[in-house]
Amino acid sequence: MDFFDRFAVPHPSFLIYASMVGIGLTMLAIVVGITYFKKWGYLWREWITTVDHKRIGIMYLLTALLMLFRGGVDGIMMRYQLSMPENTFLDSQHYNEVFTTHGVVMILFMAMPFIIFFFNYLVPLQIGARDVAFPRLNALSFWLFFMGMGLFNLSFIIGGSPDAGWTSYFPLAGNEFSTSVGTNYYMIAIQIAGIGTLMTGINFITTILKMRAPGMTLMKMPMFTWSAFIANVIIVFAFPVLTVLLAMGTMDRLFGTNFFTTDNGGMDMLWANLFWVWGHPEVYILILPAFGLYSEIIPTFARRNLYGYKSMVASMVIISVLSFLVWAHHFFTMGQGPFANSIFSITTMAIAIPTGVKIFNWLFTLWKGKIEFTTPMLYSVLFIPLFTLGGVTGVMLAMSAADYQYHNTMFLVAHFHNVIIPGVVYAMLAGLTFYWPKIFGFMLNERLGKWTAWILSVGFVLAFIPMYITGLDGQARRMYTYSESTGFSLLNMVSFVGAAVMAIAFVLLVYNIYYSIRYSPRNIGSDPWDARSLEWATHTPVPEYNFAITPQVASTQAFWDSKKNGHELYKGDIEKIHMPNNSGLPFIMSCIFFVFGFALVFSIWPVVIVSLIGILACLAYRSFEKDHGRYISVEEIKETETRLRGAKK
Repeated sequence: MDFFDRFAVPHPSFLIYASMVGIGLTMLAIVVGITYFKKWGYLWREWITTVDHKRIGIMYLLTALLMLFRGGVDGIMMRYQLSMPENTFLDSQHYNEVFTTHGVVMILFMAMPFIIFFFNYLVPLQIGARDVAFPRLNALSFWLFFMGMGLFNLSFIIGGSPDAGWTSYFPLAGNEFSTSVGTNYYMIAIQIAGIGTLMTGINFITTILKMRAPGMTLMKMPMFTWSAFIANVIIVFAFPVLTVLLAMGTMDRLFGTNFFTTDNGGMDMLWANLFWVWGHPEVYILILPAFGLYSEIIPTFARRNLYGYKSMVASMVIISVLSFLVWAHHFFTMGQGPFANSIFSITTMAIAIPTGVKIFNWLFTLWKGKIEFTTPMLYSVLFIPLFTLGGVTGVMLAMSAADYQYHNTMFLVAHFHNVIIPGVVYAMLAGLTFYWPKIFGFMLNERLGKWTAWILSVGFVLAFIPMYITGLDGQARRMYTYSESTGFSLLNMVSFVGAAVMAIAFVLLVYNIYYSIRYSPRNIGSDPWDARSLEWATHTPVPEYNFAITPQVASTQAFWDSKKNGHELYKGDIEKIHMPNNSGLPFIMSCIFFVFGFALVFSIWPVVIVSLIGILACLAYRSFEKDHGRYISVEEIKETETRLRGAKK
């Protein structure tokens, strides 16, 4: 093969060429726009080199929203392809690529950055800290994630997308059956992004354990911080497994080792086992912070304390432990025998118990509450019945004997989306609407927000409930077409209509943001929802140092007690505040990682060696660099406090 031939997309089509042109024009327009408005210096100083947890959080948010629409387009293409029998919109190869990238993008490059956005923005504020424990590491975590995301998406236009499913099972993902570089992209891009996520886990565990405000014991932490803490503990235990797994897969593909081959001593089921040792805890890395967000929103708008604080914490701890004991339920039918299947059936069903405790806690919080149906509350209330349905079908799937009927059908697709969309996506949208005024200084339009929630819910029911029926009737997932005689066409058309309705809801969300930027009032104060925890106790917009005086905490809802019960939140005088300096090193190092990854995908070894030396040089430079940060003077703090207090009363 000629050197440049390997960069060509192996299965081109008009859609791919049109997308290439669209992406190229969009990138060109961005570069021209930034240059025309002379914003390169501003971007470098204020965003690219920032170590401020709030700005890093916003960059995670922007990436997640971008990937939400990218993955959403994949989903609509799949639903359209299946909406009628023997449709030729996508051929089998493109369908394989689309469902592979849809899964990876939505899980790893949409949902993960969305929750890490909340970690970054909220956790330091909720615990009364000035920043995270390792601000530079936080910046490096983001840029590594971003470069991994960029590398994965580059496969769409250079070399070809991965096509072995988001699970990338071997031997399908091996060189024999996946001959393009698409699976190389999968292995290396996720590896780079995963290293960033692992560092995020270490950073936030340290932040929560070591940087809480005086008086905030573990059992006085806000529930979202508890959920973030447990999710990051899971990250630290689960992601090293993924790191090793991807490294072994990369060696099989690039260096001819035999970890997952079907001969020469390899074992393809080893991939399946290790993948799900990481993969199932990954579900709870996503869902527990979502539970934390619901636990902040529901008490705020029920005007009551969260019911059963201790049992909520205990439930999350139990769920985190059980999440590592259920991985084999993903392949009940692959021959491990009835004894092993029975054990994993029991552990899987056991997770329903602590999850059920949380559902009842939220319901008891609502009981006799003075409920205000704002948009975040509407998402939270809609979540409860829809997520419960997903949970019940999960218990059905946990029964190993019955799983032989459900396995690898659309029933599983329906269950998974029934858990993730109400459980995670609704929480992300509820949390985004809830915290939008704290982040940006104005509120999203309530009427448009409620319309979005209802339209999204109608679309969700239409899109995924029919899949339970077609799945029980035998429709296999990942099947790109079917004949009319199967009888699947009507319900698949309903699913497509539902997906289109969901797309309308997301377009309405974008319009809401545009409308609110133009017309929402800015004089909303720092506590527009009459909320309870510390993030609402500082100004809007939040100053760089978060709190002029470190708050004193005496309960699980310190800000509420300061408003209603006379608790003195700030004691003492303003003193100078130490803050870290910005740094361009995380961005530069991540760019070199990107080059390293790209060269590795295509086995361009001289570039691999040079970029590896560059990465080591960055590490060495950081090791010997002397940067002791800076201080914000008392005068500057007082001036900022006076200005913000005057602007937002």
